[in-house]
Amino acid sequence: MKESRVSETTAGATDRRVFVDKQSPKAYQALVETAEAVRTVAADAGLDRVLVELVNLRVSQINGCAYCLDVHTRAALRAGDTARRLGVLAAWRETELFTGRERAALALAEATTDPANSAAQDTAYAAAREVLSDDEISAVIWVAITINAFNRVSVLSRHPVRAAH
Repeated sequence: MKESRVSETTAGATDRRVFVDKQSPKAYQALVETAEAVRTVAADAGLDRVLVELVNLRVSQINGCAYCLDVHTRAALRAGDTARRLGVLAAWRETELFTGRERAALALAEATTDPANSAAQDTAYAAAREVLSDDEISAVIWVAITINAFNRVSVLSRHPVRAAH
């Protein structure tokens, strides 16, 4: 039997959670390969890196994944997004800071993250149809599906976000 690597709570006590990415590296590697394929699909569909990172961040906000929020905030800034836009992303509907394409992608990402809400899916899909191509819609959904999977790996493993040294 493999020795498990366990996470620690913020209080420092071991809570017996397994880092599932380390415990099952072949499965995690398959997820990484899926993410690489999705990155290519998104680029081929014409989605820019800023839009992809907005989707990654919004889904990670909904799922409460601190680790992915940390990773993708830095990625969004590197891609050219601004701290102002990232700071209001959770309330994107209440701002004028996002383009129509970004708004459609964010709504579609939210609907993908809550698949039981068919009304939200219908509304998001209709809005996406107005400004995104079929390839772009598919790519946004795949980006959202993939980050949802990574969120679950990190949240259930309690991957830490540590201060820079």
